[in-house]
Amino acid sequence: MNVVFVSPQFPSVYWQFCAALRRNGAHALGIGDTPWEALAEEVRASLDEYYLVSDLADYDQVYRAVAYFSYRWGKPDWIESNNEHWLAQDARLREDFNVSRGPRPADVARWQSKRAQKPLYAAAGVPAPRQTCLTTFDETRWFIGEMGHYPVFAKPEVGVGAAGTRLLRNDADLRALLAEHGPDGSDPVPYVVEQYVEGDICSWDAILDSRGEVLFENQEEFPPSMSDVVYGGLDLAYRSCPEVDPELSRLGRATVRSFGLVSRFVHLEFFRLARDHPGLGAAGSYVGLEVNVRPPGGTTPEMMNYAHSTNVYQVWADMVCFDERRTEPDGTDAFCVYASRRDAHAYAHSHEEVMARFGDAVVSCGRVPDALSDDMGNFQYTARVETPERAERFVAFVQEREREDDED
Repeated sequence: MNVVFVSPQFPSVYWQFCAALRRNGAHALGIGDTPWEALAEEVRASLDEYYLVSDLADYDQVYRAVAYFSYRWGKPDWIESNNEHWLAQDARLREDFNVSRGPRPADVARWQSKRAQKPLYAAAGVPAPRQTCLTTFDETRWFIGEMGHYPVFAKPEVGVGAAGTRLLRNDADLRALLAEHGPDGSDPVPYVVEQYVEGDICSWDAILDSRGEVLFENQEEFPPSMSDVVYGGLDLAYRSCPEVDPELSRLGRATVRSFGLVSRFVHLEFFRLARDHPGLGAAGSYVGLEVNVRPPGGTTPEMMNYAHSTNVYQVWADMVCFDERRTEPDGTDAFCVYASRRDAHAYAHSHEEVMARFGDAVVSCGRVPDALSDDMGNFQYTARVETPERAERFVAFVQEREREDDED
């Protein structure tokens, strides 16, 4: 097989998808904007060939790269980045080079549209917050009145993560949003306004075969929400769990069937309700939030590996090459927990103190790339622990601020 992989050098762990493809006998052909000599050695070793472009957003350059690979290696069998930023471009390349496997532009546009996701949730029998398009003040205010009261949540109709999201607490916030992003605003990017839901964010992550059957699944938990992390300057902490709640798994599987997702690594986000919400569910039940047709961001695939004693890069490559799973766990399951710090804050415990106390559990630590730091913090510690109690103690110790009481 000839697999064209876009941006194998970023995020920093993504070269492992290419290395896994090569272990399966496929050709891994990389396209990136980092000069060959500046690539890490493991990235170079994971590729059969690499094509440098000056700008990955320049479609003509990326098109020429795929055309070159087609001339050198034969017709591509798969084109992928596993990166939200490039999903639409990946789909356009598949269409232009008539690659049969993988979504085309219309599929990706439907999956990335927050408006288009709502009827698909309904078809799956998965409750989801009510939503409307941002239009005029009167129309949007009427919708908020139907919800009962502020606050409501606003976010770009097509967007990634917490970028551009905001909480509207009153009419003044709504007018400010309209002035900026309304139809006559200074930056008329389509927005949706959505029912505010109180709860923790959980995700159901899975690798699916060509029939939409699950080859691997994982549950993540994110207290607090990413929007609170970004806009509140909070420290991020989240974890991959050793087991998946059967109800979350049922809803995730129903959702991928409704969305028509196959042959993908997917990341589906849900609210776990903190209280009863009439029309949505009782406290503790799940509500559909967002479907992402790619792996969770950053180095989260590494956390899945530690949590489940497996290699998700190889599971994905097995799916691509053989349409089945050939990689089995080689150990016990555990919690893998991520705790970040921000340069703007002073912390009670030094790096040396963190390592002295939790060094036996820490599997990774270091600076976070600037491109990810708004969401992921500036410095991270990742640990593998056996119990949720120790996971909570680890996060509390890492993120305790100066002059706060030691709660560990």
